[in-house]
Amino acid sequence: MTSFKAATRWMGVGVAGLMMAGAVQAGSHDHDHPDIVDTAVAAGQFETLVAAVEAAGLVDTLKGEGPFTVFAPTDEAFAALPEGTLDELLMPENLETLQAILTYHVVAGKVMAEDAMGLESAETVQGQAITITTENGSVMINDATVIQADIEASNGVIHVIDGVLLPE
Repeated sequence: MTSFKAATRWMGVGVAGLMMAGAVQAGSHDHDHPDIVDTAVAAGQFETLVAAVEAAGLVDTLKGEGPFTVFAPTDEAFAALPEGTLDELLMPENLETLQAILTYHVVAGKVMAEDAMGLESAETVQGQAITITTENGSVMINDATVIQADIEASNGVIHVIDGVLLPE
């Protein structure tokens, strides 16, 4: 179970890193808000994601200009992964897989919840599309539910999700 928690932490970190990387690519900073990485760290519910982003070497990217939209799994979402998954992903030999998972949580541009509700899908930084649906007033990203939307950062926006997105 400990290895699973560690793996989920690293996966989350990777996502944060991907988010940051996208943020570096375009746009300007809003000095009223910290960047995506600092916002995730301050929130306190993304320790696993931040650790994964660090392990994946994506922190500088997610601290970049952006803008990026990050669908950020909570620590609880990572804890729900099968036992051993997170630990395996955090191994150096699985760096590319970790980066792919994390970048699958990032969309280029700043997509606020109201705009996302009008979309059926969005292309991720990883290259595959995520599916966006609205069910019973909730926005779903693939099989994960958005539990908190529109957390603004200087280089994008974070939407909190209750599951870890896995590319095909």
